[in-house]
Formats: sequence, C-alpha cells, structure tokens
Amino acid sequence: MDCTVAFVTDTNIDRSSLLTLKSHITSDPHNLLTKNWSNETSVCNWIGVTCDSRSNRVSKLNISHMQLVGTIPPEIGNLSSLVSLDMDENSFHGPIPPSIFNMSSIQVITLTGNALSSKLPIDLCMRSLRNLKTLRISFNKLYGEIPSSLGQCSSLEVLSLYNNSLVGEVPKEIGNLTHLTQLFLGYNRLTGNIPNEMCHLHMLNELWMESNKLTGPLPREIQNLTSLRDLTLYNNNLTGNIPKEIGYVSNLETLSMASTGFNGPIPKEIGNMTSLLSIWLDNNALSGIIPGELFTANIESIDLSNNHFQGIIPSTIETSLKLTYLNLANNSLSGFIPSTIGNLYSLKTLVLHSNIFIGEIPSSICKLSSLQFLHLSSNSLHGSIPKCLGELSKSLQVLHLKENNFEGLIPPTFPKGCALTSMNLNGNNLDGTLPQTLGNCGKLQVFDVGSNALQDGFPFWMEGLTDLRVLVLRDNRFNGSMLLPIANGERTSDAPFVKLQVFDVSQNEFSGSLPTRYLTTFPAMINAKEDVSDITNWFIKYEESMEFVLKGTNQPLMRILKTFTTIDLSENKFSGEIPDSIGNLDSLKYLNLSHNRLTGKIPSSLGSVKALESLDLSSNRLNGEIPQKLMMLNFLSALNLSMNDLVGEIPQSGGQFSTFDNSSFIRNSGLCGLPLTKKCKQDPMAPPQESEDSTFVDGFSWRPVVLGYGCGFLIGASIGCLVMEYGSPKWLL
Repeated sequence: MDCTVAFVTDTNIDRSSLLTLKSHITSDPHNLLTKNWSNETSVCNWIGVTCDSRSNRVSKLNISHMQLVGTIPPEIGNLSSLVSLDMDENSFHGPIPPSIFNMSSIQVITLTGNALSSKLPIDLCMRSLRNLKTLRISFNKLYGEIPSSLGQCSSLEVLSLYNNSLVGEVPKEIGNLTHLTQLFLGYNRLTGNIPNEMCHLHMLNELWMESNKLTGPLPREIQNLTSLRDLTLYNNNLTGNIPKEIGYVSNLETLSMASTGFNGPIPKEIGNMTSLLSIWLDNNALSGIIPGELFTANIESIDLSNNHFQGIIPSTIETSLKLTYLNLANNSLSGFIPSTIGNLYSLKTLVLHSNIFIGEIPSSICKLSSLQFLHLSSNSLHGSIPKCLGELSKSLQVLHLKENNFEGLIPPTFPKGCALTSMNLNGNNLDGTLPQTLGNCGKLQVFDVGSNALQDGFPFWMEGLTDLRVLVLRDNRFNGSMLLPIANGERTSDAPFVKLQVFDVSQNEFSGSLPTRYLTTFPAMINAKEDVSDITNWFIKYEESMEFVLKGTNQPLMRILKTFTTIDLSENKFSGEIPDSIGNLDSLKYLNLSHNRLTGKIPSSLGSVKALESLDLSSNRLNGEIPQKLMMLNFLSALNLSMNDLVGEIPQSGGQFSTFDNSSFIRNSGLCGLPLTKKCKQDPMAPPQESEDSTFVDGFSWRPVVLGYGCGFLIGASIGCLVMEYGSPKWLL
C-alpha cells in the first residue's frame, strides 16, 4: 500500500474517532469542543489534542476540567497511537468501553472525577497494556472486583481506584507490580486481609487503603516497604497489635491508622522513624502508657485520642519543638499538664479533654502565641483561669474548659481583634459578672457559661455579637428583668441576636415579663436553613455537648446542626402572658417556659410554629382552654402542660395529641377528656350518650343483655308449665 494513502487513512480514523466522541457529548457549557473540533481544521490543531510530530497521529488527548457531559464511545479505542488519555473532572457517565484497554501504545489513562459505572475487564492487562504506567479511575462508580490480571501490567507505576464501589479481596497479584510507587484503593468495600505479597513493592511511596472492610493483622513484612512515606489504613476492621516491625520503615512520614481496631500498646520502635511527621492512631483500643519515643524532634502531628492510655504525658514532649497538633483526648491520662508544654512554640491545637488531669493550667501555656484551639474540658483541673488566655484570644479561636473545678472570675482581658469563635466554661465554680470585654470578640458563635455561680443582670451588650448562635447562661444567679431598659429615650437594634438559635437562660432568677422583643424577632428562628457546605462555619462543626430539658429531664445534645433551634426560659420568676408574637418563630423546635409564674391563655399562634418538636409550659398559672390550633403541630413529640389552671376538653381530633399520656395534662383541675380519666360534661343540646359505666365488657351494653334475660324468662316459664301439666314426657326432656 502507498505510504501516503496509509497515512491519510490513519489520520482520518483519528478524526472520525474524535468526532464520534464529540457526538456523544450532550453538554459542552463553554463550547470548547463545539466550536473547535471541526472538519475545517486539522485534527492536530483541535483543543486538547496533541499529535506526534513524525507520524502526525493523535498521541495525547487531554479534555480534563471542561465540565463536559456525555458518554465515552467504543470508537475511542481506534486512536491506536494514543500515549496519554486524560478526561479527568468532567461528568462522563455510563460504562468504560473495553476498547480503551486495547490500545497498545497507551501509557497514561486517567478518568478520575466522573460518574463512570462498570466493572473492570477480567482480562485487563492480558492483552495490550504492557506500556501502561498510570491508571487513575478514582471518584467514579466502578463496581465488582479488582481483576487479578492487573498484576500483568508490569510497567505500572501509579494505580488509583480510590472512592468507588469495588468489592472482594485485594488481589495478591498486585505484589507483582514491582515498579509501583503509588497505590490508592481507599473508600471502597474491599474485604479480607492485606496480602503479604504487597510487602514486595519495594518502590512504593504511598499506600492508601482507608475506609474499606479489611480484616486481620497488619503484616509484619511491612518492614520491607523501605521506600514507603505514607501509610493510610484508617476506618477498617484490622485486629491485633501494631507490629513493632513498622518501626523499621525508616522513611515513613505519615502513619494514619485511626479507627482500625488495633489494641495493645504502641511499639516504642515507632520512635526509630526519624522522618515521621504525623501519627494518627485515634479511635482504637490501644492501651498502656504513651511511649516517650513518639515525641521526636521532627514530629508535627500526634492524635492518640479515644483509646485507653494511662499514665502521664511523657516528659520527652519538650523535645518536639515542631509539634503543631496534639490530641490525647478521651483516655485515662492523669497527673499534671507539664509546664514544658509551653516550650512548644509551634503548637496550634492542644486537645486534652476527657481525661483525669489535675492541678492548674500551667502559666507557661501563655507563651504559646500561635495557639488556636485549646480544649481541656472534662478533667479535674482547678484554680483560676489564667488571665493570659484572654490576651491569647487574638490567635485563640476555641477555648473549651467545661466540667472542671475552675473558680474565680472569667478573665476580663479580651482585647480588640479577639478571634474567639467558641467559648465553653460550663460546669465550673466561676463567680462574679460577665466581662464586657467579650464584646471585642465579634466572631464569637458559641458562648456557654452554664452551671456556674455567676451573678449579673442580663448581658444586653451581647446583642452586638452579630455572629452569636449559641448563648447558654443556664443554672447561674443571673437576675433582674430581661426587658431592655430605655437609654436616652432610644432602644438599640430592633433585630437583636440576628443569628441566635440556642437561647438558654433557664434556672436563674430573672423576673418581670417575658422578653417579647426576643421572642418575636430572632431572625435565625424564623427561617433556619441547613447549609452544610459552609465549612468555615464553626457552628456546623460544634460537637461539645450541651444539655436541654426534654420531658422533664436533662438530655445531652452532642452535635448541634445549623437548623437546631431552642428557647429555654424555664425555672425563673417570669410573670405575665405569653405573647402572641411567639408564633412568628416558625423554625423553632424546642420551647420551654415551665416553672415560672405565667398567666393568661396559651396563645393559639403556637400552632403556627410548624417545626416545633417539644413544648413545655408546665408549672405556671395558665388558664383557658388548650387551643385547637395546636393540633396542627405534626412534629410535636414531647408536650407538658401539667400543673396549670387549664380548663375544657383536651383536643381529640387525631394528630399528635393522641400520642401523649396523662402526664402531659395532670394537675389541671378543669381539664377533661382522654387521656385523663375525668370525663367531660355533655352538651345539653347534644343527643344523650351512654356513660362508660353503663357499658359491659366486650361491647355488650345493657339493652341486649336485658333482652336476653327477658327471652330466657319467657321460654323457661313455658317449659315449666308443660312439665307441671304433663309430668316429664320423654320428648320434652
């Protein structure tokens, strides 16, 4: 055949294959291919297309990140000179055509970040993929098993099948890929053990197998992975101890094995890994003492939280001058927080909550000028809160000292430019007043000082904290009126606390009328919307537990989502009526006004608060009837109207009211109807009804019973007369 004809024919095949691909694209929002891929120009000038300079054949196709939508036609396999295929980060769907894996020249196939759904061919790498070096099909919808034939792609250096729906065991044949440097199999549904054969991959730098269902021990042969820098196995079901042999992987920089099921002690040999930068062993069943060898000179991050460690923080911590993140929370660590921790000048996060630490917060902590997150809650710390923590708030974003034995005043040293977003001092012995310098913390979203001994009026000045979402003052000695005093004949903003969603001032000594201004205008309780995409919002990630009263008992709330809304004014001395305007808060979920001195009727506008799940108005002096409009509260799961002066019949027309027992209504002498045993008096204009006392079991009323007795008496009397007249005839007997 004439070479010129063959050349033209091959070029036309490439053109035809690409035009077929173009025809399968249903959306090209930027018109990148629509306008450019045309018969009027050479295929080698098309966007995303690269041709070999000698053969003029298409050698590279890169149409990544173009927001294309469509399917991949099998004709793409006709690009027989293709060396690199990159279709990353589009919206291609449907199956991957097997013809892609038949291109003998192909070295790079990367289809990551699409919606491709199919199995990988069983004979993958058994035909033409001898030159394949990179195979990336992550973040798609692949299913089925990983084919064992992958072990025949002898040139493979990068294999990424991350974040799909692959099942079955990891094929041991992967151990034949001796050139492999990166292996990403995480976020699938793989089962079985980690095959020992994988420990033959001496050139492997990164191994990610997290979030699968892998079982069994970590192979001791892992010490053979001498080039390994990143080992990520978290969220699996591995068992046994961490083998000491892992300490001989001398080049390892990241060890991530959280939530895997490991138990027993941490081998001190891990300290041999002088290159180690990050250790993530949280959420296991590890025990014993924390080896001092972990705190090397190069270590930057350590997370050993949620284990069973005992003993003290090793003194060797002072040598880890590069440490930026330390989390030892939720263990059984004891003793003092070492003062040498103040020498860790790079430390940004210190999390030691839920242990048994004693003593005071060391004053040396004030030297940590880069500290952003300090969480020491749920220990046995005492003394006063160092004043310097207020001064540190230019960098400090989270200060959680909940459930300790701190006493004295809250530091008044919060400067302008304060960066605090969350402050939780709940459950201590703090007294005095709230420092108004907290008004400098304009980014504050969570403020919880519940269960202390603070004595102050209501902090109206906090209305200026426009980002505040959680305000908890419960169980203190706050007193006085919550009605904003008029200053110079003017009031402040008519829309206070514009983002507030948790408002708890219960168990204090507030008096006077209810703060109508708040119960009317909380904007975030009028229209609360979930926005989990707002990852910069601390409130969404707020996981410190708080308590609220539900069904008469304190219930812990471990996570507050953005749509959670509650108002708790219970156990104060409020008087007067509940304002009708409370019905404006249509996103409110929990309302507790119990144990006050409220009078008047229950406002029917509460029936407009469609999101309401819990309503407690008990132990007040409310009167009148229960509004029928409350029947519209379809999400109401807890109701307490007991111990008031309510009258009339409890609404009976279906809805949630039929699910509440008599404890929701007792001690209201004028209430009647189910579920109470007290029956309501009949309407004199209504037709007569049989009383419950005139009804027999199993639905038999007095009428059929009397009728039965009457008929029986007549029949019996007749038979008696016949017997007396004729003796005892056999036919009668």
